[in-house]
Amino acid sequence: MEIAAKLEILADAAKYDASCASSGAIRKAAPGGIGNSTGLGICHSYTPDGRCVSLLKILLTNYCVYDCKFCVNRISSDTRRARFTPEEIISLTLDFYRRNYIEGLFLSSGIIQSPDYTMEQLVAVARGLRTEHKFNGYIHLKAIPGATPEVLHEAGSWADRLSANVELPTQADLTKLAPEKELVTIRQTMSGITSDVERAKEESRAAGRNVSMPGIAPKRVSAKRSKFAPAGQSTQMIVGATDTSDATILNLASDLYGTHGLRRIYYSAFSPFPKADSRLPIQAPPLVREHRLYEADWLMRYYGFSAGELTTAERPNLDLRVDPKLNWALRNREKFPIDINRGSRDQLLRIPGIGYRTVSRILSIRRYHRLRLEDLKKLRVFLQRAKTFVTTADFSPEVAELDSEGLETEFVAAPKQLGLFEAREAAMSGEL
Repeated sequence: MEIAAKLEILADAAKYDASCASSGAIRKAAPGGIGNSTGLGICHSYTPDGRCVSLLKILLTNYCVYDCKFCVNRISSDTRRARFTPEEIISLTLDFYRRNYIEGLFLSSGIIQSPDYTMEQLVAVARGLRTEHKFNGYIHLKAIPGATPEVLHEAGSWADRLSANVELPTQADLTKLAPEKELVTIRQTMSGITSDVERAKEESRAAGRNVSMPGIAPKRVSAKRSKFAPAGQSTQMIVGATDTSDATILNLASDLYGTHGLRRIYYSAFSPFPKADSRLPIQAPPLVREHRLYEADWLMRYYGFSAGELTTAERPNLDLRVDPKLNWALRNREKFPIDINRGSRDQLLRIPGIGYRTVSRILSIRRYHRLRLEDLKKLRVFLQRAKTFVTTADFSPEVAELDSEGLETEFVAAPKQLGLFEAREAAMSGEL
């Protein structure tokens, strides 16, 4: 099969893996080498539908010995198959980089022969790029659960980021739809990566500590870049392939962040496909559910919310009509209004319509003067949402309004279709 035909098949097959964002890794250009990456990430250009295209995102192969019912590349699927050699991927990456098409590589694969064999093939690509061609651009490798610690360690030695996908949130879900996979094996793979990342960080910190030698004044040695997966690890969960609630998904996410120090968890709404297994839903979940999970994830990582605060026993799924922060505020009205000029950082982070960056600005400004409603406007606070929950030097909401049974309906507006650049601006602002 021609390279172009393989690329068409294997680039399309890779589109289902969302855990490919790149950031956190710094690699300088090496003498005689090619490429570099910055700590700000490399995702710069976007297609009209919002996809970032600056990574070469492909599979080594879409052959797979597993029969995961939700995957179009499962062994029982009749999809067209293809396979790259490591040398072909290396050549493609270098050619595309020189033409300024890409700035890095995201490489995943179906499982062929065994987890170890598949992982060794992925490692061969990264090792060849780094050692033979001195490629210092961004590399993200998929970590294959069940591969031995030795091959995973070598993968992290060459790659900037690793990701072992948890796929589904419970073992019952995996048993039903991905019988060859076990959550305990996936978690063990994550734990091994976490241990290697922490060990590399400690070695990097030790290299930057004061060093003293007999007869020589102590001097500071610059810290070296962490040599193992400096951009950490991430994972992906499929949403809507089973009836598992958002509460279960968020509890697992919280545990993964706390236990494995993941950089990101990606939530991917299940997409039905022709000739799918009868155990799969025939309709995709609403995309707004995926959006709400990302908002809830953001609240857990940056706003101090716990997973248990974002849903209730009576309503284990996130409200699709309003964002989870506003939903929490409506369920906890006794905590409001909060005085903008006196509230603690943790309290301010709980106010709907005020993002974490704005909270930092408020804390800085109020050291010099008391904030008024006009100040919040200048800070671009979403006043339509925040006014009900705050007091300022010149404004206090009506208590009756905060206690009103119809308050919730005031915030449930008809959905607004945002254009590409409006949506990107809203997502990057961090204002919830």
